[in-house]
Amino acid sequence: MSYLIELKDVTKRYGEIVALNNISLKVTKGEILAIIGPNGSGKTTLLRIMAGIDKPTSGEIYFDGAKIYDKNIDEVRSRSTMIFQRTVFFGTTVYKNLAYGLKLRGYSKKEIKEKVREALRIVKLEGYESRPAKRLSGGEQQRLSLARALILGTELILLDEPTANLDPYNVAMIEEIISEINRNFNTTIIMATHNMFQAKRLGKKVVFLFNGEVVEISKADKIFEDPQDKRTKSFIKGEMIY
Repeated sequence: MSYLIELKDVTKRYGEIVALNNISLKVTKGEILAIIGPNGSGKTTLLRIMAGIDKPTSGEIYFDGAKIYDKNIDEVRSRSTMIFQRTVFFGTTVYKNLAYGLKLRGYSKKEIKEKVREALRIVKLEGYESRPAKRLSGGEQQRLSLARALILGTELILLDEPTANLDPYNVAMIEEIISEINRNFNTTIIMATHNMFQAKRLGKKVVFLFNGEVVEISKADKIFEDPQDKRTKSFIKGEMIY
């Protein structure tokens, strides 16, 4: 089995606060991993560390079999994209936002045009090329963020609450796009979500994170139907966790 990302005994501290405590986790290439847990459990911190945005206080991280150091962190960042709840766009058109990264990589105008058109088709934003990116709705901006990751051939996409505060129509559309990207491009996707149904629908595996620790990892259907830890069971039932 080939792992795209692996964490070994990763701890992250902010002063006296322990955000992550001794996390060990393996993510298989091409899978969708859902991370669930209450607010403050460390979900976003875990994503940021896997994206190479933040450094762990201790522990080791491996990307595609290679240990991540300061010297190769830029390569890891070029192969992964983290999409936040609110993504920052350039104050220009949808087309130029998507074309920018391709220009930096030396693609021709013809190639850029073709790649932008295909990416917009996949995220169901065809005909949006001339629209101001910052004026798109929340759901449209999330789809544009997915297009931006897709267009650069990103191997790993990390999603932080990808459908938070969106209407059911956009939730369903974004979930469909995530599944399509994973299925058609074998893109590894790691997503933190409060939406239990979403985690079950999309996740091949699910991680339950509580107080900065991995409590349980299991296949999606099993963790929701037969959780092995009482804290997991309480969280899924919406009860207080003690």
